[in-house]
Amino acid sequence: MASAGIVNIRRDVDDKFYRYRMPLLTTKIEGKGNGIKTVIPNMADVARALSRPPTYPTKFFGCELGAQTSFDEKNERYIVNGAHDANRLRELLDGFIDKFVLCKSCKNPETELIILKQGRTEDIIRDCKACGERTGVDMRHKLTTFILKNPPVKIKKGKKKTGTGDAAAGVGGGGDSPDAEASPVENGAESDDELTKKIKAEAKDLNDDTTLTKEEWSADTSPEAVKQRIKALEGGLAGVSIANGEDEGSDDDANSPYSQLGKWVEESKDSHEGDTKAFLVAAYKKAEELGIEKKHKSVLVLAQALFTDDVLNEIPKYGALFAKTITSEKHQKALLGGIERLVGLSHPDLLPAVPKILMALYQLDLLEEEVVTQWGTHVSKKYTDKETSKKVRKASEPFLKWLEEADDDSDDDEQ
Repeated sequence: MASAGIVNIRRDVDDKFYRYRMPLLTTKIEGKGNGIKTVIPNMADVARALSRPPTYPTKFFGCELGAQTSFDEKNERYIVNGAHDANRLRELLDGFIDKFVLCKSCKNPETELIILKQGRTEDIIRDCKACGERTGVDMRHKLTTFILKNPPVKIKKGKKKTGTGDAAAGVGGGGDSPDAEASPVENGAESDDELTKKIKAEAKDLNDDTTLTKEEWSADTSPEAVKQRIKALEGGLAGVSIANGEDEGSDDDANSPYSQLGKWVEESKDSHEGDTKAFLVAAYKKAEELGIEKKHKSVLVLAQALFTDDVLNEIPKYGALFAKTITSEKHQKALLGGIERLVGLSHPDLLPAVPKILMALYQLDLLEEEVVTQWGTHVSKKYTDKETSKKVRKASEPFLKWLEEADDDSDDDEQ
């Protein structure tokens, strides 16, 4: 299903590079008169991003609006009786997130609901995986009665052998289905064999014409040339303050050097009038200016700021900048993290193209075989939620299979 738009889980955080994101809630009015109702077509996807059962936010809406609700979980159909404006429900969703998702201590959404029993009393606790704090919810809210009657499903931690090692890596989250392990690549209509053939064929068309030599980097970064380019590219960004030299910036901090770099790149990439090399040099110079040109997180930010749904054409175009900034395994993992966010959160319709994206990066020597193989077999919540991480890795399987077969062929040739 195509994305209806992606927003920060905490909508008070105005930072495009904030790690925790969710689909924008959508609504559809059905029926007439007394039978009118509001269907929430993507409630399952929204709830998955929040690691909560979709019945919880739907019931929360009912409690807040004084309306009846109904669920058809098998068909992912969630309904609130009456006609309700999408913006009103989004505001209520913010309330649900604040009361039942965000850690009361650190405001991080990476929490799990647990029920603590003390005698006859039951309390609902938010167990934060980020700061370790356990904070209670307001037990006076009507939703708590529903949660106690329909407690969160306890995630089994048994090791289940799969092609991508998901279970061993601790795949989980509030909305995981036990059948999810064996599901085929989401949104992919082609078989692995067909896709692998396509990958090999299309890889031949990729080239590294935009590679910049050391001489070009140094020649283009002469003080006068760089000063002129940056002045032209920055445009209205002259007022942006330079970072204070701190090593890292929080995802939540809109003034961190990483957020500044991301915003600068996004606003400047279309203003270089076809001179891609000049733009790439200026972008690197900007990272230097902010003191983060060697940081792996800069690679993550560049991937998020540069790549769009046209990523397959953009990889060879911007490859030289990544070749310059990727200097370690950690940097490669950050690039893969950027791809996770691109296809998992911003453009879910790109999931079937993951093998081609990985092949394009591999052909430009931006990814090493060992790194991408290790990444592909270990689900992580470092860059996205685990459910999204699992989907992206599942989609990468044809490329991982191709790597493995290429390795086997190489071993046979050596014998």
